[in-house]
Amino acid sequence: MNIIDELQWRGAINQQTDEDGLKELTEKQSIALYCGVDPTGDSMHIGHLIPFIILKRFQMAGHKPVVLIGGGTGSIGDPSGRNSERQLQTKETVQHNVDKLSAQMRKLFKAGEAESGIRLTNNADWLSPLSFLDFLRDYGKEFNINTMLSKDVVASRLEQGISFAEFSYQIIQSIDFLHLYRHEDVQLQIGGSDQWGNITAGLDLIRKKEGHEAEAYGLTIPLLLKSDGTKFGKTAGGAIWLDPEKTSPYEFYQFWINQQDADVVKYLKYFTFLDQTEIAKLEQSLTDEPWKRQAHKALAEEMTRFVHGQAALDEAIQITEALFSGEIADLTAEQIEETFGDVPTSEATRGEHDIVEFLADITGICSSRREAREFIEQGAITISGEKVTDLDYTISSTDTFDDRFIIVRRGKKKYYRVNLTD
Repeated sequence: MNIIDELQWRGAINQQTDEDGLKELTEKQSIALYCGVDPTGDSMHIGHLIPFIILKRFQMAGHKPVVLIGGGTGSIGDPSGRNSERQLQTKETVQHNVDKLSAQMRKLFKAGEAESGIRLTNNADWLSPLSFLDFLRDYGKEFNINTMLSKDVVASRLEQGISFAEFSYQIIQSIDFLHLYRHEDVQLQIGGSDQWGNITAGLDLIRKKEGHEAEAYGLTIPLLLKSDGTKFGKTAGGAIWLDPEKTSPYEFYQFWINQQDADVVKYLKYFTFLDQTEIAKLEQSLTDEPWKRQAHKALAEEMTRFVHGQAALDEAIQITEALFSGEIADLTAEQIEETFGDVPTSEATRGEHDIVEFLADITGICSSRREAREFIEQGAITISGEKVTDLDYTISSTDTFDDRFIIVRRGKKKYYRVNLTD
């Protein structure tokens, strides 16, 4: 299947500048294409990931992806999707973010491996040497103010106001496309739907500079919405980051496995590299055996493996299964800290504690000693994965995780973390 046909099937195309021309080009030869991200932070989140999934698909189809890290544009700020000016970052912060994002891209695209074909670029390399006069003479003259004002990304900001710096962003991104066309043989730029104006501005610049016969294309992906109409990727707990220090692989896995039934097939098409036959089987499983949640598990496994690797996926599954069964005794202290970060937390001193006093007086997990005794006698209390039914039980260091935590489960689902202090 042609890559354009596959993207259409996956619902991953919003607009194309020349659908027939791009399809014909990709059928007859391998092309270079690029997608960019500005270093506004030191990690991408899953919203940023969407266009790079498309870039990865082109890579797997034999094409040559170019990843642009916007060390130059990131120092100014893209106005798209915002109603106010971006806060300028220091050069040191921008460079730190460039380094971190570059590392993430190398991991996602297997950069450094012989057959990866990936190229990483930084537009600071060609934008920084450009003088202001050269910018105006060589590029500013090619852009009509009326045309720039009509672009959605600018028009939406006119009422609130927009700085010259952010207004000029589409010129700077156009320079990127022209540079990559000339020096990296890039013929296609892809981006989110909010990048359409910037992409078409780049195509206009290429044709003005290189001639109308220049063969270059643009493609955008649709804004991804959940079945309830809200924007994908937003959660009550904040963004889902690709950096495991910001969002652990377990949390990442849980995000995907907990998607709504109505969305899971769309996400399998959009995000995973499973083929049509595999996705059709998973879609059927939602009807035939919904309780097995095979589609959800496949989505979570594919995405966690892609972003974090097999070892991290294995650990995420281990933690998930331990929590489901309640058998958490084999988890490490680090896994406990990662997994039980959001449960009610209290403190207790290290040493031995009477179980009833521990639950009622020290941690407050039970409202009274009477309630504590009732829960213990009913078999509703587990201490760090072990059920306790003895009213005379003494909690000791053997009940802790690395002498740092004790995890109490009350009933079937209520967990509490006790941090141990001296």
